[in-house]
Amino acid sequence: MRQLDRKLLRDLWQMKSQSIAISLVLASGIGTFVMSLSTLESLELSKSTYYDRYGFAHVFAQLKRAPKTLEARIAQIPGVAVVETRTVVDVTADVRGLPEPAVARLISIPEQGESRLNRVYLRSGRTIAPHSHGEAIANEAFARTHHLDVGDSITVIINGRRQQLNIVGIGLSPEYILQVRGADALPDQKQFGVFWMREKELAAAFDLDGAFNDVTIQLMRGASEKEVLRRLDGLIERYGGAGSFGRDEQLSDFFISQEIRQLRSMGVIAPSIFLGVAAFLLHVVLNRQIGTQRDQIAALKAFGYTNLEVGWHYLKFMLAIVLTGFAIGVLLGMWLGRGLTNLYTEFYHFPVLFYHLRSSVVAWAAGISVGAGLFGTLGSVRSAVRLPPAEAMRPEPPASFRPTLVERMGLKRFLSQGTRMILRQLERRPVKSLFSSLGIALAVAVLVLGNFMEDSLDYLLEFQFFLAQRQDMSIACVDPRSSDVVHDIEHLPGVLKTEPFRSVAVRLRHGHYSKRVAVMGLAPHRELFRLMGRNEQEANIPADGIVMSKQLANLLHIRLGESVRVEVQEGERTVSDLYVRGLVDDYSGTNAYMDAKALHRLMKEGDTVSGCFITIDHNQEDAIYRQLKNTPRVASVTVKRAMLKSFEETVKENQMRIKSFNVLFACVIAFGVVYNTARISLAERSRELATLRVIGFTRAEISWILLGELAVLTLVAIPFGLAFGFGFAWFASRAFNTDLYRIPLVVRPATFAFAATITLIASLLSGLLVRRRLDELDLVSVLKSKE
Repeated sequence: MRQLDRKLLRDLWQMKSQSIAISLVLASGIGTFVMSLSTLESLELSKSTYYDRYGFAHVFAQLKRAPKTLEARIAQIPGVAVVETRTVVDVTADVRGLPEPAVARLISIPEQGESRLNRVYLRSGRTIAPHSHGEAIANEAFARTHHLDVGDSITVIINGRRQQLNIVGIGLSPEYILQVRGADALPDQKQFGVFWMREKELAAAFDLDGAFNDVTIQLMRGASEKEVLRRLDGLIERYGGAGSFGRDEQLSDFFISQEIRQLRSMGVIAPSIFLGVAAFLLHVVLNRQIGTQRDQIAALKAFGYTNLEVGWHYLKFMLAIVLTGFAIGVLLGMWLGRGLTNLYTEFYHFPVLFYHLRSSVVAWAAGISVGAGLFGTLGSVRSAVRLPPAEAMRPEPPASFRPTLVERMGLKRFLSQGTRMILRQLERRPVKSLFSSLGIALAVAVLVLGNFMEDSLDYLLEFQFFLAQRQDMSIACVDPRSSDVVHDIEHLPGVLKTEPFRSVAVRLRHGHYSKRVAVMGLAPHRELFRLMGRNEQEANIPADGIVMSKQLANLLHIRLGESVRVEVQEGERTVSDLYVRGLVDDYSGTNAYMDAKALHRLMKEGDTVSGCFITIDHNQEDAIYRQLKNTPRVASVTVKRAMLKSFEETVKENQMRIKSFNVLFACVIAFGVVYNTARISLAERSRELATLRVIGFTRAEISWILLGELAVLTLVAIPFGLAFGFGFAWFASRAFNTDLYRIPLVVRPATFAFAATITLIASLLSGLLVRRRLDELDLVSVLKSKE
């Protein structure tokens, strides 16, 4: 082993605790990076494989009723490879153990063989027997939630009649990787289930013999989806077509695509911050290390070592720390990635979801680690290489000694000697003090960043489900009904207040941008369903024009006062240009609203409603649930309490798991930064402190001089760190925004207190660890010194 390598090992051993702390900070960034990107690739690989093997369609469309002969005409559209028509109907379901009514989506499958598109993967049981009656395959998510198995049954309302569905199989479909219904903003595997039934039986029950009301299409490679959608809309329009759409608007795929987008953002943002802190620490440590080894650098050059050899020696010091952090980070990221992938299996239903780590992710992690190390240390190594031997043999020139500002203000008599020494040290080395305090401030900021997500999601729940949507449940009818239905709902047992709404499927166009949404017609004055902006002010709905969310306006590239083309996808399919009269800066979905009367005029209809928002007497919940379960024209019932629970079990729980990782990493960073600051200060001042001991200072006095400086740096850093943390949280809230929901920027006082407390604890622990080293100061070398 060469002499420089032995010196390297000695230096690493002497600084083992600091090196380990920096390695752990680096490992936190690499671990987050590997966790995010490996989970992302696992999801993408599982999704693409599942889509390919089970024929997930490219184009979807719903209509009222079309003859089977239309299927051949659809197949002749250029670019269409496979067409499959079917019957799809939502009905009310009565599930054992569930007090409120559920929604069952019944989907037809061929009498013989498998579906050509959106095929069912049979997890257990068997397929439906030909010529059977009342047999169904239940989707796994709903069945597992309600503990249903092969041989069990549920009751559904089919065309006003109660019918028992006997479950013969449990299955999955690429169309429902995530259990979400068109009318809902969130997944719900408790109140929404999918069941596959025999085609002839389902068609006969809904008077669709020789007809269909749903079509799915697989495209040829290279086909123009836009052209296929245009031609398909032309064919199905006369049959009540509600507008065709591609995969990007299919709800299950849309949700999982948004999750993948968030994972990609998380794989960049958090590691960037963590690695930036690690690079900063490496710079400080190596710079101070070189400063304390000036005489050694001079000796090495005097013995003939070249600048390149000296520079490579210190770069290897950096690489040893970086590669250790890289190895720990990759292993940690793999472990966390497997855990996150297992968590996703609870929400996303694939036949198999394997954890997969590509070598390219590891290679990127290695490159980023080394890049961060080089960024943090090249300046320090350059200074070591350029240091002439004669200059290196001399100690660094002492700082200029003059009375401190406090002393010049005449406050000297109020301060102890040790305190004055602390203030002199800080004032005479302002750059060093600034960087030390900045490092601690970054640790505080990372703690705020790691913890703010919980505050934001708690506020989002409060805002969405209590401030804006104050109804207990919403009832949707099978078809638009006369407003007389509102009076029927008012007379249900336990109903306290009602607010009708009209929902219409439309496609909004502005220039070459378009978006398929549901426009909701609301009364001008509302108490249950309110349009609330981020300032918690209620938005008004004008008598004409349209109001939309800012997120929808951004997607359409439209501004307030401009006109948008509204293409109605039902009824007479009117087309109108409306002015955008208002923008709502909300937190969820891409929504559009109109005055109910204006929407009736657009639809050329009378006083029609799609459903009702209601509040109820909770003492009569069971009675109203029983009534709704037996009401044939009710398409669905959305209970806010269940929706809130669904949000907490999906979005919030997922984010909280990720947040716990970030908080853990942030705590590691906080301790690593503060501990390194204390150790570096001890290394720089060990000779000075030993001298003070020789001339009569007690251990307590020199401890106060060293640790008091750390305390001042920490106390100064905390308020700046809290401000930096708020800035990091602002940046993250913008980066994590999706079309599904926007993360509000909310940082509660408890989060600031948590960040400050953890930093103070890290400072205290670091001080205690460094305090033990004061007993090991070399007093003999000071006595032998000629100075």
